[in-house]
Amino acid sequence: MQPAEKYLGEVLEAYDLHAPVVGAVRFGQGHINDTFCVHTQPPEGDCVRFILQRISDAAFSSPVQLMQNIVGVTDYLKRIITEEGGDPERETLTILHTRAGETFYTDREGRAWRCMPFIEDTVCLQSAETPELFAASARAFGQFQRRLRDYPAHTLFETIEKFHDTEDRLRRFKAAVQADVMGRAGGVRPEIDFVLAREPDCSVALEAQRAGKLPLRVTHNDTKLNNVLLDRRTGAAVCVIDLDTVMPGLAINDFGDSIRFGANHAPEDEKDLSKVGFDLDLFAVYTRGFLEGCAGSLTSGELEYLPWGAKLMTFECGMRFLTDYLEGDHYFAVHREGQNLDRCRTQFKLVSDMERRWGEMADVVRRAVGQ
Repeated sequence: MQPAEKYLGEVLEAYDLHAPVVGAVRFGQGHINDTFCVHTQPPEGDCVRFILQRISDAAFSSPVQLMQNIVGVTDYLKRIITEEGGDPERETLTILHTRAGETFYTDREGRAWRCMPFIEDTVCLQSAETPELFAASARAFGQFQRRLRDYPAHTLFETIEKFHDTEDRLRRFKAAVQADVMGRAGGVRPEIDFVLAREPDCSVALEAQRAGKLPLRVTHNDTKLNNVLLDRRTGAAVCVIDLDTVMPGLAINDFGDSIRFGANHAPEDEKDLSKVGFDLDLFAVYTRGFLEGCAGSLTSGELEYLPWGAKLMTFECGMRFLTDYLEGDHYFAVHREGQNLDRCRTQFKLVSDMERRWGEMADVVRRAVGQ
């Protein structure tokens, strides 16, 4: 595979950006797609910027389906935002069409590229340095749920098959333990036993969905702060980005993934587990913000299962790290020996903390609902 830079000229020629291109540089801290900031200079006025991305074919096998999801959701959001008196050019992404009228361009190597206007006067932060920033991301993802509550989620493609199918994740984990291709299972018996002791948990959300308690929703599936653009001056949330994993799912999973990532001050691969802990205050901050953004659009069943979303997303992630460790670290990138095992242990420590504070978590949700 050739470096993405080799194809920039070809790809940019496929788009009419209404002004000469004067530069294109790599942009952002993402590890999946190749992202560039493209600078154009109109005859009059300031430079106009665009985001150009080469979509990872390792992560996403069907750019047609992926882009159909994104365009369908963003077009719908533009209509809702306009009806609400918002700014559809800033509050959701805009996918530019090629000169040929396509939503993405395929280069001569067969790789897919997309182009979007740059949303100016915004910042993208890698971590929530204050509770206020965490709350801002919560409102953004809650509002994302509210605005898409009537979107027909069943019409979306699964860009990553069985992504949050925890029963399937358990099946894959057991297969990895049984195969033990790296001879590592003997050294992680406590972690293996941790998973097996919670086997029934893997079916809790899916059983609730099958019973009609949890409706199918449009879900983002990567609800971290760095997927929300914030206003540079005020810190308010402007736009939810990185829509590659938008697909049918459960709202409690989007909620839970944020908690897994944000309600813990330690790095994901922290070796000293004494530094890892579930922060109930941050859980409360996020819960209030998320429900404020949802503005009553969640069902009573979804509200009841919010703590389960937090626990299951954390447990599932830990199980995935452990599975990858057992299989030889082929999925999650590692930079040192045992990194996936350390990642697994931090997640399981958070799960244990949540279990100890389960009643308090439920109380937080009840208070936030009644606020």
